[in-house]
Amino acid sequence: MDKKIANLYDAGKVDNAIHLLIKKINNHPKNIENYLQLSTYLIEQNSADQALELLEKARGLVDQPEALTYNIAVCYYMQGDFAKSLALHNSIPDDEETMYQKSLIFMKLGQYQKALAYALTLKNQDERTLELIGDIWLSLGDLKAANQTYSKILEDQRNAKVNFLLGLTLFDTNPDEAENYFKLSKEQDPKYFAQAQKQYNAVAKLIRGKNGRN
Repeated sequence: MDKKIANLYDAGKVDNAIHLLIKKINNHPKNIENYLQLSTYLIEQNSADQALELLEKARGLVDQPEALTYNIAVCYYMQGDFAKSLALHNSIPDDEETMYQKSLIFMKLGQYQKALAYALTLKNQDERTLELIGDIWLSLGDLKAANQTYSKILEDQRNAKVNFLLGLTLFDTNPDEAENYFKLSKEQDPKYFAQAQKQYNAVAKLIRGKNGRN
C-alpha cells in the first residue's frame, strides 16, 4: 500500500488519492497492490461496480490474480449477489476478514445460526463485530442476548443504529431506559432515527412473533 496516498485518502482527499492510484496503475499495470488499494477505496465509497470492473481488468494483468478474490467477493456482496460472493469466499482460506464477510452473507441470506457461528469465532470482538453479533441475535428474536452484545460496545463508539437497537431491545422491559437510547439515537442522526422509527412497528411485530408473543 502506498502510504502517502493512504494519508491523502484518510485526510478526506479521496479524489486526489484515487487519481494518483489510477496514474500508478497506468504506469505499472502489473502491480497488484495498486489495484487492491484502489478497489478498497472504491468499495468504501460505495462504488462497487467500478471496483469490480477494475478488479476484473486486473485479473488478466497481474501475476497472482487469486490475491484479488477477497475484494471481488466484497464487490459481489455489495451488489447483492450473495451466492456468488459466498462461493468466492469459500475458495480462499478463512481469516478474520473472510469469516466476518461470511457472517454478513449468511445474515443477508437469513441463515442466522450460520451467521452467528462465524461471528462468534472471530478473535477480534471489536465494535464492528459486536454490532453484527447483536444484529444476528436480534434477527433470531433473542432481545436479551442482543442487548448484552450491543452493551459491550463502548458508549463513545455506539452509532445511532446501535443506540436505537439498544432501545428496541429494552422497549418492553424498561421503556424509560429505552427512551433514553432513542433520544441519543435521534441526537446522533435524526435522518436514521426517522427511518428506524418507521420500521419499528414491523420489527417489533417480527421479534414478538418469534418469541411467541402477540
